[in-house]
Amino acid sequence: MTSLYTSAQCRELDRIAIVEHGIPGFELMLRAGRAAFDELAGRWPQARSITVFCGKGNNAGDGYVIAGLARETGIEAQILQVGKGDFHGDAELARRWAAERGAAPEPADASVRGEVLVDALLGTGLKGPPREAIAEAVGRINGSGLPVLAVDVPTGVSGDTGAVLGESVLADVTVSFIGPKLGLHTGPALRCRGDLVHAGLGVPQSVLDRVRGCPLLTFERESLPPLGVDLYKHRAGHLVVVGGDFNMGGAVLMAAEAALRTGAGLVSVVTRAAHRPAILARRPEIMVQDADEEDAVAELLERATALAVGPGIGRASWGERLFSRAVACPRPMLIDADGLRWLADLDAAPAAAPVVTPHAAEAAHLLGTTVAEVEADRPGSALKLAGTTGGVAVLKGPGTVCAADRLLGVCSHGNPGMATAGMGDVLSGIIGGLLAQGLGAADSAVIGTCLHSRAADLAAERGSRRGLIATDLYEPIAELLQ
Repeated sequence: MTSLYTSAQCRELDRIAIVEHGIPGFELMLRAGRAAFDELAGRWPQARSITVFCGKGNNAGDGYVIAGLARETGIEAQILQVGKGDFHGDAELARRWAAERGAAPEPADASVRGEVLVDALLGTGLKGPPREAIAEAVGRINGSGLPVLAVDVPTGVSGDTGAVLGESVLADVTVSFIGPKLGLHTGPALRCRGDLVHAGLGVPQSVLDRVRGCPLLTFERESLPPLGVDLYKHRAGHLVVVGGDFNMGGAVLMAAEAALRTGAGLVSVVTRAAHRPAILARRPEIMVQDADEEDAVAELLERATALAVGPGIGRASWGERLFSRAVACPRPMLIDADGLRWLADLDAAPAAAPVVTPHAAEAAHLLGTTVAEVEADRPGSALKLAGTTGGVAVLKGPGTVCAADRLLGVCSHGNPGMATAGMGDVLSGIIGGLLAQGLGAADSAVIGTCLHSRAADLAAERGSRRGLIATDLYEPIAELLQ
């Protein structure tokens, strides 16, 4: 499994490779420049000139190597040095190496002559919003209308969190080195990085194994328990989906059907009686219980092996009462949608540590903060959510983050077409269905998140991202589970 690393962890990987494995730092810089230049030349083979924006430190050193390699192949290479630069050690060697090949820096305000631009301004060195000179260079890059390659991390993007600090370079492709960067896989960074190419630079896997990173999650069917030949429906689990106030019956229906598609043996819905005809007409395999029949609801919750609480539950008193009744049941449970609002607003704590699946706005309400603060550090926010709720958190969005007492991983699947009504309800049903089958909370969250988003990718490939709807995922889910 691929691991993702923070900037500090990447510096430790560099140290191990250089000090303990004897790979000279300048050799790594030459390999990085070569990897980036090869990507540039392969992607834009007609380009006869490039402009490299350089800042300071090793990221600028990589830029100087790229310029020197371009000169060696007959491509005009213009270097725009932003600021005085901070050249020492390997970066100074790279500056001299490039100068020997005729690549010398020009003032930052010189006219751009390149057909392709290279962002070698900051890389992982970002500590806050770029300073004025860097910010001006970022503006020139983005306003040029020219193709852009970013070196290691686009300037303005945090390699740790995926947040954009100030203004960021909008790259067509980012070539990242040695340790895959955590921040390039979640949040606003996905919009800024363009295509992501990872270059290991010949560093042995044993080096990466020395530092514990955060898993980059993919769907693996083998992670699900096999179906025994003597399996029957009660042993396959009974999920009870709780919610669906007036005008929101579709939410519980989608969650319930997703749970069936994921392998739950029995699925019941506790909802408004008015929704029963529509649910049974669509999917007669689902059992429907009137939420206002309190004794029958209590008996059903007692029989459940897991609960999915919140889809369509609403913010009225009906939803409040139903939520309080459901979370008092000591069964593995998932809480989503307006159930998360009741979780934040009511004193009653769930009888079992829940899996919570908020989007950024719901996460902000749970944490008593703002959406902007949640998105500024999605990995950190997911950890706080898990700590606040005492369970497992799935922070939805681009690069969904799963966390418990540690980061469980960042999902590698998913696409913008998932930004549509009902997608979260399907995810609730999938994770709830896995909980009902006896998987632990962490495994259910990770496997369910990856199954959901991989199914959405398959559905988009066969149709279109635009116009993708939640129920399009059912068929791909079944195929992925074959």
